[in-house]
Amino acid sequence: MTFLPRTEVLSIEELALLGKTLCDLGVTKLRITGGEPLIRGGIIELMQNLGQIPQLKELCLTTNGTHLAKHAQALKDAGVDRINISLDTLSPERFRQLTRFGDINQVFEGIKAAQRAGFQHIKLNCVALKHYNADEATELVRFALNEGLDISFIEEMPLGKVDGHGRAAEFVSSAELRVQIAQHILLKPSSTTTGGPSRYWQAEGFGSRVGFISPHSENFCSSCNRVRITATGKLILCLGQENSADLRSAMRSSPTPELTLRETLLKAIVHKPEKHDFDLADEPQILRFMSVTGG
Repeated sequence: MTFLPRTEVLSIEELALLGKTLCDLGVTKLRITGGEPLIRGGIIELMQNLGQIPQLKELCLTTNGTHLAKHAQALKDAGVDRINISLDTLSPERFRQLTRFGDINQVFEGIKAAQRAGFQHIKLNCVALKHYNADEATELVRFALNEGLDISFIEEMPLGKVDGHGRAAEFVSSAELRVQIAQHILLKPSSTTTGGPSRYWQAEGFGSRVGFISPHSENFCSSCNRVRITATGKLILCLGQENSADLRSAMRSSPTPELTLRETLLKAIVHKPEKHDFDLADEPQILRFMSVTGG
């Protein structure tokens, strides 16, 4: 992995300006994601700044959970409303295999710390692969239900070329997972939504929801109102397309950065694509890895 020079990455101040400007233009929900956002120096300061934006209705964080135990209370105090935690398995050995070096106990400790801090909305995210972890779907749901957590299963997106597995061979649809889970847990369709791509089912007897994010089998493009901004200030209008705009230059090359940023955002947003064109070919449609996309 080759890391970018620090000068190419947006500063905490620039990220805060981005958040303020987006909210001035009508955005009401911000999610800080990654990569892993909790390894970024100044992350709590950023959350504090974003949490003070009057128009913001929801401040969210997606994390792999390994540093969450250290920061959970500070994140809650900063105004974070929701936390999503990536967890693809409950097996320590399989977790090390999937993450290459990770310790799953750090994630469990992070979940407990978030619960102690008083977060009411904690969700697990699981990318399901047929021969890697799909056999754990029911066990993962039981874990979430017993802990009072929501959980979403995600169909793998074809971003970047991978050598470890064939995407078509590893694809498991949301419908297949629901059938598997429903053999053990009664699921009923739910009309509730968080404004994101998850379609939710309610587990009978529990308050938790089981969601499915299905870019292949149950396309959600018609309701998508999301954009992503990379750590370098690239505005990506759709994860499945290359449409983008350079927000870093807009802020750094102008004597009036907020005004130029606002104008750049308004010009770019009208080019948000109608949809993505994902298929299950092994050759990716988008060569940009999620680790490069960041957010």
